[in-house]
This record gives sequence, C-alpha cells and structure tokens, in this order.
Amino acid sequence: MNQEQLAKVAEGQGFIAALDQSGGSTPKALKLYGIEESAYNGDAEMFDLVHAMRNRIVASPAFDGKRVLGAILFEQTMDRQFEGKEAPAYLWEVKKVVPFLKVDKGLEAEANGVQLMKPITGLDDLLKRAVAKGIFGTKMRSVVNEANQAGIDAVLDQQFEYGVQIFNAGAMPILEPEVSIKAPEKTKIEEMLKAGFLKRLDALPEGVSVMLKLTLPNVDGAFQELVDHPRVVRVVALSGGYERDDANARLSRNPGVIASFSRALTEGLTAQHSDDGFNKALDGSIEGIYRASIT
Repeated sequence: MNQEQLAKVAEGQGFIAALDQSGGSTPKALKLYGIEESAYNGDAEMFDLVHAMRNRIVASPAFDGKRVLGAILFEQTMDRQFEGKEAPAYLWEVKKVVPFLKVDKGLEAEANGVQLMKPITGLDDLLKRAVAKGIFGTKMRSVVNEANQAGIDAVLDQQFEYGVQIFNAGAMPILEPEVSIKAPEKTKIEEMLKAGFLKRLDALPEGVSVMLKLTLPNVDGAFQELVDHPRVVRVVALSGGYERDDANARLSRNPGVIASFSRALTEGLTAQHSDDGFNKALDGSIEGIYRASIT
C-alpha cells in the first residue's frame, strides 16, 4: 500500500470525489449534465459520454490534490485514459489525487429492510489488476432502509468480510452501508449501525484497517466514535440526495468527517457550459465541499 497515498487520505485536508456512476445511475447523471437519453444509442455511447464528462472534471484546473484528496472510479473508467494517460496514473501522477475503485456489482432485492450487495464475482482478479494499475483503495455500497437488526447485521457482516479480503489484497476498503435519507427511522438505524460498526471494528484481525462511507447523520456528531476509532483510517460522507448546500451544511456540523459526494459535486455542471464557465462552476462546487470538509 502506497504510504504517501495512505498519509494523504488519513490526514489530508480535503474530500474524496465520487466519479463512479455505473450503468444504472449513468442516464440520470447525464441528464443532470444536460444530455438527454435521446442523444445517445446504447450503453457504449452512453459510457463514452459520461467518460467525457469525467475527463472534463478531472482535467479542469479546479480539480487538484490541494482540495481533492481522492477520486472513486467506475471499473470502465479505470481501464480508460484521462488526457491520454491511464486514468489512475493521471489522477496520482498529474493531479496528486488518490485513485479508488468501485468494486461492487450492484444490489440484491430488498430483504429484512436492507439491500445486500450481489456477490462480487472475480474480486481477487479485479483487485490484482487494480493494484497493478495504481489503485489505492476500493468502495462497495449496500443500502439500509429499515431499523431491522437482522438486516443491518447481514449488511455489516458482508461489508466486513469483503473488506478484510480487499485489505489483504493490498487495497484500502471503503465500507458503505448507505442509509436512505427517506427512511422513517433514520436516526435509530444510524444508532444501530454505529453499534454494529464498533463491535466489528474491535474484532478486526491485527493490522487491518478500513475507511467508512456513511450517510450524513440526523444527529450532529453521531459518528465521532467511528472517526476516533484506531482501525478507521477516515470517515467520509455521501450526499445521499441532499442538495449540495444542505449536504455541506450538515457535513460542516460533523467534525472529522469529510465529503465523498457524487451528485452534489457535479450539481450545476452542464455539457453546454463554455470551458471557462465549467471551470468556474466546478471551482465553486469544490471550494464549498472542501470548506465543509475541513470544519
């Protein structure tokens, strides 16, 4: 594991950009960017367009390692290039941004109030390829909709099992059990998740550490014990559907937690922007999220 990258992720001031929209979320991301579904035919054209969007973001002068600590990539993006250079190498060597990879294969149908991840087939081979390309860490997402103990235990057990496998393969795992912001018992779910995390963190094998990606909590400072836990490298937050200003305000009330926003990062950016307009809009977005992440 690259120690310079580890130090940056663990101690740096800034946030992690989530640029990992997959097949299911890409049409919505493109529509928000000003590209309607009628503008492309099939997945190949769709992925070319979203890659062009991501390339425009990471190549912008606004996007650099002074405020952006890391960036999470979709597998296809890892295998493509930014500005003529392999994507992970471009992020680190040119921008000093630490590259992460989304490794989950999507979600199972809901059971016990949660959606587990589908089995991550071929994970060992993917990790070997990713580490060889310079990927520092991974991210994988489950969803919790209800305060159901059996469901929450199943989500955490699955996340930690894969997390240890990923760490042992030489990558830093980000565990992400997203709580729906529409969940009626969101506060209770967050209390149950924290208790489950603390129990499993204490039981991790010697030397293993993880990162956590969590929905911004209803109670300010609710995750402080996780931020302070010796096995947690960093706690990052997803915007989860909150508008950027709201997400930033919530984040700023949770010291020690930094952003890992996707939709909130790209909010307001459009394909129709001039390069100057695009760079100014992205700079404003990055600055706001950066400020909220360092409070």
